[in-house]
Amino acid sequence: QVQLVESGGGLVQAGGSLTLSCAASGSIYSFDVMGWYRQAPGKQRELVAKIMTSGSTYYADSGKGRFTISRDNAKNTVYLQMNSLKPEDTAVYYCNLLRDRRDYWGQGTQVTVPS
Repeated sequence: QVQLVESGGGLVQAGGSLTLSCAASGSIYSFDVMGWYRQAPGKQRELVAKIMTSGSTYYADSGKGRFTISRDNAKNTVYLQMNSLKPEDTAVYYCNLLRDRRDYWGQGTQVTVPS
């Protein structure tokens, strides 16, 4: 069983930056796929970015050029660096781990960018 705990959310002005962290209670293995999702009020949860076992990354169009996902397996942690934040980035951000076709989720961390 893996437990994920996100941190680093908060209120930031448009154009600012935040770094989200996701710490796993157990070990993160090289074959785990790690990702960040977000859910804005009244909207479905959507993928923001993910990092594959090979280290390759995928970004949704909304975050390309502004967000960077990274992982540190030794620290059992995955990060999401977010720059040039916009009001439309306001959402609850969730960490996800995919292992053996099973999804694990964190409790989420709120990011608010006032307009």
